[in-house]
Amino acid sequence: MTVRMTVAELEQARDLDLGATDWVVVTQEQVDLFAEATGDHQWIHVDRERAAQGPFGGTIAHGYLTLSKLPALMAQLLQITDSAMGVNYGLDRLRMTAPVPVGSKIRVRGRLLDATGKSGGVLYRVEMDVEVEGNDRPALVATGLYLVYSRS
Repeated sequence: MTVRMTVAELEQARDLDLGATDWVVVTQEQVDLFAEATGDHQWIHVDRERAAQGPFGGTIAHGYLTLSKLPALMAQLLQITDSAMGVNYGLDRLRMTAPVPVGSKIRVRGRLLDATGKSGGVLYRVEMDVEVEGNDRPALVATGLYLVYSRS
């Protein structure tokens, strides 16, 4: 379920559970394309045969590939209905705490921590955990910062 609110409502929001996104599969094709885009061809990501004998029993997603999925997944959790523009503002904290095996399903669980006015917009912080289906430990935990501007 997507939480919908205006920029004004967002600015007043505190400690709001945003729930969890749908599960999405991380594919080898995504990993290979990410490796091409970034130049990171480490064998644990792209060499299926060698990775099968490695510490994870197969290829794993790049941590930064997992991170790059956050904007699209967060759009499932929170929609600012009168937004003219929003930008990723940064991260207060980021930890990649467990591998994401290729072929596994991930989702994001989010909590809106707080929001404050900034530069004519609203800066808000969201605590995000990337969960891997069937694992107790999240693959990634981060506090994301987003800046949104109203159409009005």
